[in-house]
Amino acid sequence: MFLSLVRFNHPLEAVVLLVPENVISVEDVVQRCTVGYQQVGVDLGCLNKIDQLGDTVGVDEPHADLDVNIKCNYFHYAFYSAEDADSEGVEGKFYLWSPQEVVEVLGEEEGRHFCRCYGITEEGNFEGKSIPNLIGRRDKIAEKGRPAENERIKRARERLFAAREKRVRPFKDDKILTTWNGLMIAALSRGAWVLDAEEYALAAERAARFILSNLRSKEGRLLARYREGEASYPAYLDDYAFLAWGLIELYRATFNPDWLEESLRLSEEMKELFWDEDSGGFYFTGRDAERLPVSLKGIEDGAMPSGNSVAALVLLLLAAITGNGDLERQAAAQLQAFGGTVAAAPHGHTFYLCALDFALAPPAEVVVAGERDAPDTQELLKVLRASYLPEAVLLLHPPGKEGERIRRLAPHLAGLQPLDGRAAVYLCRDFACRAPVTSPEELEALPMQHEYCPY
Repeated sequence: MFLSLVRFNHPLEAVVLLVPENVISVEDVVQRCTVGYQQVGVDLGCLNKIDQLGDTVGVDEPHADLDVNIKCNYFHYAFYSAEDADSEGVEGKFYLWSPQEVVEVLGEEEGRHFCRCYGITEEGNFEGKSIPNLIGRRDKIAEKGRPAENERIKRARERLFAAREKRVRPFKDDKILTTWNGLMIAALSRGAWVLDAEEYALAAERAARFILSNLRSKEGRLLARYREGEASYPAYLDDYAFLAWGLIELYRATFNPDWLEESLRLSEEMKELFWDEDSGGFYFTGRDAERLPVSLKGIEDGAMPSGNSVAALVLLLLAAITGNGDLERQAAAQLQAFGGTVAAAPHGHTFYLCALDFALAPPAEVVVAGERDAPDTQELLKVLRASYLPEAVLLLHPPGKEGERIRRLAPHLAGLQPLDGRAAVYLCRDFACRAPVTSPEELEALPMQHEYCPY
């Protein structure tokens, strides 16, 4: 799933580049009511391409998958792990359709139209039935992408989804894993920002609160698994790194400093538990875990990124947000520790390369100084939401007491204030900032993409 030989514009883009052909009907294929690292990868890849290209057809795909994950996540708002592909002894039975089954639900005219759109044929494309898909038809659907047609397809999918819910479901693996929930929090948070969908931010916050409240030992140590009221097993590097990344994305979606504080706390615990003081890099198991004959430090990025690659990005992001030199130095040591391994086989370490790409050019810092819910602040955020800023960190700095918490995390924000009582945006690099702008028109005119985010 992670592709190589491409200079990625954002860590999320490394997740999946084949979005136009690979992502088919997410609502009918990928909706397993669980996290599943591949579903999350598809979501993140879709969202990044939408953010970059404004892909209006693709908007439905992460919407559908994220919506389904939320609907099916009925256990205290955290996400189960997986669901089998077979039910009633037949592979894929729950997810497959024949034209007759579609027509029975939608009627002749709407059913035939849906089958044409989603490639559902008498011959089928899997075991005599069809996986609904848009392969080879995305451009045609895009040409029809007027609101009425979009609404027609949406209604049809909702009716088919309701009909499918009456089928015998595959077995669900109801473990709640910190790793995969961290990825899902990142996907939901990214969806909230890119799609301007508050419901995704709320779902991400609920999942984050559940993990942070329920997957802790009595001593406060993060745990890896929760099932039937029991949390167990000391968390591994991937748990810490993925959750810390998810919480950084959640801050961007909500501007709630709680999530930055938690991410910083996790990164500090991660260093204490997993850091190799001799050679750099993070071990997979913590110092307090059962001692193994060989201590592993993985860096390979496969269907999921490695904990070390994500940890590198987390350290870089937190360093850029807070201005903390210790974090920046540790991030540099983290990248240095694996440089030789990655140079020998860069195609197997694409997420590491994303972190390296972020490190090579000092990131832009975009600071919005204003009240979170004030109309003038929201107008500026709307412009930023429509901008593709892969090499930037975004901070909200409310004035007065409300901004005290974010100033404690990022002291350099103290001098960045609203201008003449109006919300202002400061574009900074290396702690040197442009003159602030206060109107959406001024913000749109700034050369953010070229000067601050050159890709």
